[in-house]
Amino acid sequence: MAHILLRHRDIEDLHKLDVYLENGGYEGFRQCLQEHEPGEVIDIIKKANIRGRGGAGFPAGIKWGFIPKDSARTYIVINADESETGTFKDRELLEGNPHQVLEGALIAAYAVGAHAIYCYFRGEFMDAAANFEQALKDAYAQNWLGEDIQGSGFSCDAYSSYGAGAYICGEETALLASLQGDLGQPWSKPPFPAQAGLYGEPTVVNNVETLANVPPVIVNGPEWYLAMGTEDSPGVKVVCLSGHVNRPGNYEVEFGITYRELIFGEEYGGGIRDGKEFKALLPSGGSGPVVVADALDAPLSFDGLKPYDSLMGSASMIVMDEDTDMVWAAMKMIHFFRHESCGKCTPCREGTYWLEQVIVDVLEGRGTEKDIKLLEDVASNMQGKCLCALGEFATSPILSTIRHFPEEYLAHVRAGERPEGTEIEEVARATAPA
Repeated sequence: MAHILLRHRDIEDLHKLDVYLENGGYEGFRQCLQEHEPGEVIDIIKKANIRGRGGAGFPAGIKWGFIPKDSARTYIVINADESETGTFKDRELLEGNPHQVLEGALIAAYAVGAHAIYCYFRGEFMDAAANFEQALKDAYAQNWLGEDIQGSGFSCDAYSSYGAGAYICGEETALLASLQGDLGQPWSKPPFPAQAGLYGEPTVVNNVETLANVPPVIVNGPEWYLAMGTEDSPGVKVVCLSGHVNRPGNYEVEFGITYRELIFGEEYGGGIRDGKEFKALLPSGGSGPVVVADALDAPLSFDGLKPYDSLMGSASMIVMDEDTDMVWAAMKMIHFFRHESCGKCTPCREGTYWLEQVIVDVLEGRGTEKDIKLLEDVASNMQGKCLCALGEFATSPILSTIRHFPEEYLAHVRAGERPEGTEIEEVARATAPA
């Protein structure tokens, strides 16, 4: 199947404007300018049910529809702060197919009456953003950006901005705070960005991949899009596959494919590396609860993992083989969240700190069985009390690994410092009650 989003894999030099135009580029935006009123564009995106690809899955058309129609100034912000562990899809889109992302943002701008687009890159994306920066220059040169675009009377400018490498700035309100020069910390909602976002004005924040879906929907129609995927998750998704698999990388697939096929299918992951057995999967980087083998036949969709108490998120799949120490894996994830907490709200700031302290004690043989219960208590008490999703995400590695692998926590507690080279499964068997 020809790619819809990762089209640069099929078309050489697609990042260049002339090549993009030769292959149908900006046709969707042109159709909007010439054939559709702004409200009609929003209706098309709503009908196609393009859901946010940054993790939350909120419908883009509904988000655009929240923007007040009488606003004097409105902004579009492209969320390119790709900081989730195991996620690298947006980077490839920005490098290989930047004009499709920009075209999606221009269509959004036309639909909501915005005259300025900002692309907020994570700080480490200076090199990855080079093609997007060039795409802006080329689009200005050929009047796909700027004043009176293609003689339509619609004007729109676009700018790039870079963060300082903070995971929290992937959260839309923290991103907006950083973009306007403030400390990158989330704010309590309401107000939502659609009412008071960047500089206090109505703002649409969409993920890179979300916007890349927009132009082909305008060109081909919502029915074409709805024919792919599943009823609640139409269209295609770029899956980031990494970890202990033979063929890590980005894969564009229709929603509905199973996690098993993604991991073991020869055209995808190709199975577990070195012929080892599958043990566990992080389906959405460190943010989503770990799942085990019984979830592999679930469909890739926004709700496919609900029966397994997990979520697809941005589809950053990290595969772990039979040799993975799950207590160690949970500790690494907690360390990440503790380091990336902005410190604004107490449950997250203190909760992630104490989760790391206690799990390190357990991992290094200084813990007790009461510490396992303490980990569960601290994580449970963080849930529903944090200002943004980071604190909620930080509870996932603890609660899900204790749920699925309690024997590994007990093995660390009972064996203390396990002999070097001893597999955790052996320790678990040796210390298990008779």
